[in-house]
Amino acid sequence: MTTPNEPQPKVDSAPSASPPAVPAPTAVVPPKPVAATAPRPAAPAQPPPPPAPPAPNPLAHLPLPFKGVDYAAKGYHADATVSPDQVIAAAEVLDKEGLSLDTITGVDWMAEGQMEVVYDYFHPAKALRVVVRTRIPRDNPEIASIHKVFPGANWHERETHDFFGIRFLGHPNLTPFLLPEDADFHPLRKDYAP
Repeated sequence: MTTPNEPQPKVDSAPSASPPAVPAPTAVVPPKPVAATAPRPAAPAQPPPPPAPPAPNPLAHLPLPFKGVDYAAKGYHADATVSPDQVIAAAEVLDKEGLSLDTITGVDWMAEGQMEVVYDYFHPAKALRVVVRTRIPRDNPEIASIHKVFPGANWHERETHDFFGIRFLGHPNLTPFLLPEDADFHPLRKDYAP
């Protein structure tokens, strides 16, 4: 304990000045030169794979120009293109072979001035699906009806007439099926404009 008359040590209120801190020198590392990359040599050309062997034709015994088709790629086993006057004969042959009609539709090949009629058939007891195609003039799209061979064609032909304007000669009733009764247009033709 100090007495009041005893001199007190002098406290300096100002902080003592210390020399400023000098940052440590840093080493300067020069950038690494980027090596120029030489173009990779082209891989040697591979020969194209050999063509796949033709698919077996399950209907080779029929008097129609069927060709075997890869079912995994197309969804059917055989395909034939016939002339318009052969569609009834083709339907009769396929009916005798035990096939049934699945559907009929059209394709508008406007640039070629043609309409294609596509008949899809299936066998109810075998894993067999086949397609028959034919082409008719686009400016006069008429073809014989097959409804006498396959009565269910009636509905499919009416629908195809609705959407593509294809007239099925001999059909008993080509009135609109899905379109309004007074429809004078065919919406799946490529030149259709609503």
